Amino acid sequence: MPRMSRYDVLILGAGAAGLFAARALRSVRTAVVDHNAAPGRKLAIAGGGMGNVTNRVLSADRYVGDTGILKNLLRRHDCAAMLSVLESFGIPYEEREFGQIFCLVRASALAEALREASGADLFLGTAIKACFYTAVSGQAPGRPKDGPADGAGPVFEYHVRLANGYEIHAPNMIVATGSCACPRVGASGFGLSLAARWGHAVVPFSPVLVPFVMPPGWPLSGLEGISLPARVIVRRPDGTQFRDPEGVRSLLVTHRGLSGPAALVASCFWRPGDVLSIDFLPDFPLAELLDAPGSGKKTLKTCVASRLPERLAAALLPEDLKERKAAELSRRDRLRAAGSVHDFEAVPAGTEGFGKAEAAAGGVLLSGLDTSFQSRAFPGLYFCGEVVNITGLLGGYNIHFAFASAECAAARILRSFGR
Repeated sequence: MPRMSRYDVLILGAGAAGLFAARALRSVRTAVVDHNAAPGRKLAIAGGGMGNVTNRVLSADRYVGDTGILKNLLRRHDCAAMLSVLESFGIPYEEREFGQIFCLVRASALAEALREASGADLFLGTAIKACFYTAVSGQAPGRPKDGPADGAGPVFEYHVRLANGYEIHAPNMIVATGSCACPRVGASGFGLSLAARWGHAVVPFSPVLVPFVMPPGWPLSGLEGISLPARVIVRRPDGTQFRDPEGVRSLLVTHRGLSGPAALVASCFWRPGDVLSIDFLPDFPLAELLDAPGSGKKTLKTCVASRLPERLAAALLPEDLKERKAAELSRRDRLRAAGSVHDFEAVPAGTEGFGKAEAAAGGVLLSGLDTSFQSRAFPGLYFCGEVVNITGLLGGYNIHFAFASAECAAARILRSFGR
């Protein structure tokens, strides 16, 4: 076997974005490189292993980061397009709450189907020792408005040297290496480091879709295991607020802080120092509870405990009010009580970090890429999926963006070959 090969396209990363891109590029010679021994390891554990792969509701407000490009992208590559991919593989699916689409078989089946459909040569289980480019035309990297015209021919050649000494060259390279989130499946920041080294503006990765860690002795300490519907708002010191567009989701108190879907979504907006405002009775105003027939003779704690776990009610309510009868509470007392239940504030000490994160915010800034996710400085170089500064909230949005960005980049590459 020769120690060097030239391909039409070189893909770094055999995760969701890399596999979707390889499938779309099956009509040209494609190589996929990944240090993992098996492709799609993170995809295989998505959605608890059942692959929450897309969502019926796809819009820019379901993402954070450089979201300006999403309106047109999601219109061209919508939920129906993703479902057609599943159907082409014979993978059954179902819709669950909040429009989430899950596979009815293990997500690993999707990863394997994508691998088989690509026809790409896979170089797996070996690290990249060097990644570099050469200017074919003698042109130094610049900032063309939108890359080369379709069919104009290569300007740069991209090269990868693997740990086993093998070298791969191609006029097109897609960086689909993901982020640092979920290192147990081999996740790393390789792609972001490469982009920064080659002069691209980047935002450092930070863990999102991740549980919060609360400071010792916070008011809900010792209540681990309590789970209930809640609305969580993230408030910045400057007064800016961020809300989950779905409104109410399940919140779980853990031995270290807060988890569950409501907390994971809030982590996408949260920065150190931000306040979490939690409404523990999002669909039932406390005032109605206190004014209900027979409530006047009950203590405030008893009234609230009729709707919330008793331990939680006791922890939330002001100490001087909880044992007073509802009829005895002044208007000011009622407002204080309502605030403790509907606007409970907590400042996290941090998060559980990349080890527990499902995704990462940050990535390559869109200012350095065109609408096909091609580098403005390096024609033929593309960035797709989680390595880009676009991150979805909970609900299949990140896998869908991996699909949409990969399809977009692949279409641009195929046009350059007249396909």
